[in-house]
Amino acid sequence: MRSKLMIGLAMLICMLTGLSSAAQETAPSEQNEEIGQTPPRLSFVDGQVSFWRPGAQDWVQAQLNIAVAPGDQLSTGSPGNLELQIGPRAFVRGWANTQIGLESLEPDFLQFKVTGGHASFDLRKLEPGHTVEVDTPNAAFTIEHAGYYRVDVSGERTSFITRRAGRATVTPASGEAFSIAPSEEVVIEGTQSPNISSYAAPQLDSWDKWNYARSDSLLDAVSARYVSPGVYGVSDLDRSGTWRTVPEYGPVWVPTAVPAGWAPYTMGSWIRDPYYGWTWVDTAPWGWAPYHYGRWAHIDGRWGWAPGPVVARPVYAPALVAFFGHGGVSVGVSIGGPAVGWVALGWGEPCVPWWGRPGFAHRPWWGGWGGPRVVNNVVINRTTVVNVEHINVYRNAGVRNGLVVVKEDRFGHGPITSARITHVEAHQFRPIHEGPKVAAGPASYTPSANRGVRPSEASIGRPVVATRAPHSAPRPGADREPNQGPAPRLVPPPQSREAAATLPRPAFGPSKVERSTADRAKQPAPPKPELSARPTRSPEAAPPTSRPVQQRQRQEQAADPSKPELSARPSRSPEAGPSTTRPVPRQRQEQAAAPAPASPQPPRQRVEAPRQTSQQPMPGEPASRISPHRGEVKSPQASERKPPAADRSQQSPEKAPRGRPVE
Repeated sequence: MRSKLMIGLAMLICMLTGLSSAAQETAPSEQNEEIGQTPPRLSFVDGQVSFWRPGAQDWVQAQLNIAVAPGDQLSTGSPGNLELQIGPRAFVRGWANTQIGLESLEPDFLQFKVTGGHASFDLRKLEPGHTVEVDTPNAAFTIEHAGYYRVDVSGERTSFITRRAGRATVTPASGEAFSIAPSEEVVIEGTQSPNISSYAAPQLDSWDKWNYARSDSLLDAVSARYVSPGVYGVSDLDRSGTWRTVPEYGPVWVPTAVPAGWAPYTMGSWIRDPYYGWTWVDTAPWGWAPYHYGRWAHIDGRWGWAPGPVVARPVYAPALVAFFGHGGVSVGVSIGGPAVGWVALGWGEPCVPWWGRPGFAHRPWWGGWGGPRVVNNVVINRTTVVNVEHINVYRNAGVRNGLVVVKEDRFGHGPITSARITHVEAHQFRPIHEGPKVAAGPASYTPSANRGVRPSEASIGRPVVATRAPHSAPRPGADREPNQGPAPRLVPPPQSREAAATLPRPAFGPSKVERSTADRAKQPAPPKPELSARPTRSPEAAPPTSRPVQQRQRQEQAADPSKPELSARPSRSPEAGPSTTRPVPRQRQEQAAAPAPASPQPPRQRVEAPRQTSQQPMPGEPASRISPHRGEVKSPQASERKPPAADRSQQSPEKAPRGRPVE
């Protein structure tokens, strides 16, 4: 008995020693290191939307949730709409027949080019010192203030509109910068000797109104309560899952419409990113936040995403998985060749980056994670030095279907749904602490092989005006790919933000159809309390009477018994005019009770009904509950109270207005 105890103690000491070994260490000071920018997310596609990345063979159909990198190009047909999320409260959208390219992605500088069509930049918030530049064939527009901006490029003409207190700087090909005031439209015609004139901003058209409404709906997300500020795609979680509070993990989001045998990282593809390397692109509408932040947990037969404790600045990762390789010849024989596997990281498990500079890659990393740190199912201290080679246990690898395996020649070559090997033994694979050694080909730069609509050569070959050389430019000595278009015409950058106010203004346009201040619609008046606060009553319920009026009538009746008794509804004489209070029509009641649409998206996306399963419900209380003091939920304390004796004969708790506690 004593010998067994000594053997167990020795094994425990060896395991703890391995965790603190310094063979390949990660110092605690390196855990909070910034390792790159959060890339723009393709958050909405509708109609004909095409995508191209340098290295790909041709344009393909754009896939939702692509992480856009410098050099990428997006194009829409007719009909077509696209949306890029570039910040927690910032969006770029393109209308029909529009081509948008991302040229540079820096910590404080974001550079786009628009060579044709219509693009909007709805920047509800722009951090101080950050700049967004829009390069067009006629001029470069520098944005340093929050606002709503619209760019229209047609032939030799470019117009730029500012709204919502937005202001910008325009630098044409001639190099002389001008300032653009709020609620103004600047029109530039020509490139060599451009003619610049300014007008009052026109009325909002249908696409502008849709932009306004969509941004409003995206920013009003219930799921924002549970994730860190700065995480993209939060509003998509509201429509595709439910939140529960699990004691071990805190808030957990559970998807509601997934097929049988589903597991994270099984419905999508791996594509090659110029900075992050292999990046996961999921096909689910909600497939951004759960695959680039937080951790996945398997609870009572169901998968749930746990964002972990809220942190000040979440850090983006191309994927949060652990890669596995085959561990012997038997695996290669049974599968039919070399294979690559991966599994979603569990609660608190470290990511081993396959991207980044030497000294950062291939070491345990908890970037952006605010919860406990777990190594081999053991919670460790934040100052503990971990040897990456000793990390060999991942909790989700033991879950059925948790380990996803494909043949090596199918990795990074399109969707893995049909290429997935379903019958594998997890014990035959071992973790590898680096990315898969798979050579990237033309198919590795696109999420699918479905061909997209190629934009016109006139749009692709049109040079733009820019203040900086794009980061997507080819290396010295390398040829520029045809889909990237010609090199931009560089102009001097505009002055600083403080000096921009002194820049000259463009000449006012001589147009006779310029919008005047009298054309603005009258500002809406606030709703009256009687119309918004009065609850809808059934015809059978007696109308409530004001309590001060009741008390005054009782006092008068006690002083003079000849007065008529108190009545719940005062009578009207035949000579009196009609009552101003009318019952609300049933049609209006139904319209008021109908829920508002979740988002002003076109009805093109197919929403699958939740799949009925026989699995046990996940433990924990629902997280999205409404306060009992709101009108939608009756307060239990209010139902237990009783009205004063003087009011019991006139009003009962059952007929009190909803949402108001009975006094």
